[in-house]
Amino acid sequence: MTARTIDGGRRMAAATRIALIAVAAILVLVPFAWMASIAFTPAEQAFGSISLIPDNPTTANFEAALTQIDLLRALGNSLVVALVCVAANCLVAPLAGYAFARLKFPGSGVVLLVIVATTAIPVSVTLIPLFLMAKTFPLAGGNDLFGSGGTGLLDTLAVVTIPHLVGAMNVFLSRQYFAGMGSELAEAARLDGAGEWRIYWRVYLPLARPLIAVVAIFSFTGTWDDFLWPLVTTTSQEHYTVQLALVQFNATGNVQYGPLMAGAILITLPVLAVFLLNQRSFISGLAEGGTKG
Repeated sequence: MTARTIDGGRRMAAATRIALIAVAAILVLVPFAWMASIAFTPAEQAFGSISLIPDNPTTANFEAALTQIDLLRALGNSLVVALVCVAANCLVAPLAGYAFARLKFPGSGVVLLVIVATTAIPVSVTLIPLFLMAKTFPLAGGNDLFGSGGTGLLDTLAVVTIPHLVGAMNVFLSRQYFAGMGSELAEAARLDGAGEWRIYWRVYLPLARPLIAVVAIFSFTGTWDDFLWPLVTTTSQEHYTVQLALVQFNATGNVQYGPLMAGAILITLPVLAVFLLNQRSFISGLAEGGTKG
């Protein structure tokens, strides 16, 4: 095989990769472009022939989304829930992962296996037990000490938040990340008299910024996109999250596609912004967390 043949094969492979990436990009971006086109199309043209670039673009649909759907309140609710869950996951998951990776305690492998196994359990299996636990939560929502007499945590932002406070996959990725890091710095810190907490806080955690980015993005998107759990546990409009508010607006019977698409764009922007701001760290942390250990 000549050098020219090898070079030609490499060019063909590169051209094939570029073509596949282009096709994938089109498949992903065209629905978003069409959604944006409908969002900027005037209401009177919504059921006519819609072009990818509207003739008379308008922002009226976005104003309607914020008022008719009450999306501003739902955005605030989702943002509060998401930020609390991100903070909890970024605090607890790396700490737990460090413990599983660096601290050898009896049964650590079994406990980690159980945690990872929970990711394989369908949501439908745990939905009813979690609902009953929320309803019978003691001393909340009119309940007595034994969890009866009221509604517990139902129809509150707390019930939407609690199941997302710590993610099993975040713990596993943290364990993989810390397991692949060298122990030389930790040994040097121990020689200087540092304890385990100081080693984690001053040595390992500053080196785990890519991991923190992965945990933050997974936590934010998982909480932000959740629909089934808020649907089951939330009844008051004042506690609706963005997904539930958008679906309830669509369920009124008089579907207005302009405000609906505008609302979909608005609730997509925070997730997109979080990913773009942490893109480099996310890719680095995901690759290292998935291959180390």
